[in-house]
Amino acid sequence: MGAAENGLNLTVMKTKTLMFLIAAALLIEGVQKLSAATVPEGTILIVRTLRAVASTDVPGTPVPTQLERAVMVNGKVAIPAGTQLGGKVVTSRRLASSNAKLTVDLTTLHLAGHDAPITTTGPQFVSNDFKTRRNVGVSRTDYTVAAGKSIRFKLARPLTF
Repeated sequence: MGAAENGLNLTVMKTKTLMFLIAAALLIEGVQKLSAATVPEGTILIVRTLRAVASTDVPGTPVPTQLERAVMVNGKVAIPAGTQLGGKVVTSRRLASSNAKLTVDLTTLHLAGHDAPITTTGPQFVSNDFKTRRNVGVSRTDYTVAAGKSIRFKLARPLTF
């Protein structure tokens, strides 16, 4: 192998190393941009409950949920579908004398090992959707809503994580 070939091999190695470092820097920059996302106020979050919720649950009872659809910001996925969100029972008929309806609100977004607080426009009513064979709604005072109930929330404040 001559000196010219050694020089050429050295140049090729330097070029490959430089290309690798540039690619790594671009990758790191992209990950940093993804990890610093802001979801604007007014964004709709549609979640599905992961456990049953009862009209007699104590206010403050945790309600784990999962995002049904990805949340997009500027054409990019900011929060992927399936992301876990924490919620809680806000009002219920826990006391027999109470006329309160079962409502739930989101409190926390769990993403990439981090928790971010969420502020929505307010608790959402969770009904049992119990209907007769003729599709007539039936109101019951004590009921349980099965896991998998879809609930729609709206962000009251931007969500930065």
